[in-house]
Amino acid sequence: MLKLGYNEATCKENSNVMRDLELCEKNGYDYIELRLDMLKEYLKYNTLEDLKKFFAGSKLKPFAFNSIENINFCSPKEWEELVNLFTFGCMVAKEINNPYIIVVPTMTDEICTLDEQVVFEDSVEVLNKLADIAEPYGVKLSFEPIGDRRWCCNSVRQALEIVEAVNRDSVGLTVDCINFYMHDKAADIEYIKKIPKDKLFVYHINDCEDLPLGVLDHCNRLMPGLGAIPVKEISEAVKAVGYDGPACLELFRPEYWNMSADEVIKMGAETTKAFL
Repeated sequence: MLKLGYNEATCKENSNVMRDLELCEKNGYDYIELRLDMLKEYLKYNTLEDLKKFFAGSKLKPFAFNSIENINFCSPKEWEELVNLFTFGCMVAKEINNPYIIVVPTMTDEICTLDEQVVFEDSVEVLNKLADIAEPYGVKLSFEPIGDRRWCCNSVRQALEIVEAVNRDSVGLTVDCINFYMHDKAADIEYIKKIPKDKLFVYHINDCEDLPLGVLDHCNRLMPGLGAIPVKEISEAVKAVGYDGPACLELFRPEYWNMSADEVIKMGAETTKAFL
């Protein structure tokens, strides 16, 4: 059985870290994925000790920081900025016992046309560099392929090959329903079952509108069970691997950002529980 998880992107425009913590605790969530930008805002007015105290007294626990993006083919300046944010995440993660940081491939019109072998080699190199930074903090990297072809790594198959080549205990995968669907409309759900149990770190649950690939975008995400994605079948495949961590609700829907966070987080718990 999966646990109930929440990703802060779901209410990132109508809530904040403290509000998300309170509402997730109120609505029975087991885990929360904190966004690094929202965490930085929280720490302007609160201390790390405040955050540690909350988790010490709550059933709710931290799970994964979101996210370090555009990790491929960085300029020296981009890499410096990325490493600074990543190191900040590792430092906080160690203090609050947050096990994972999600890392995301690069999206540009030029980079997405590069040969897959070039992307493979760069991704292996970059993940090894980030793992060298993270491991002393006890933090693991969860690499998330983004299904839209604008991203240079856009399939679970491609991401798994990269992660297996890195071959470190601290580097694994995120499977996200919409990203799996956006690649080829979830044509091969059975492929998920090929992921070794020890390489499936994070599972994101969501649904989406029934739109053509190329038109479908992340703003079209929906609560699980309300759209076109075979969420039940993907969830069953994840469980078949042996994953028993949280199914973390991750949505970027403007309609939900215009609702009250209380209403959205409650609805998220109710819809997600059907798939646990």
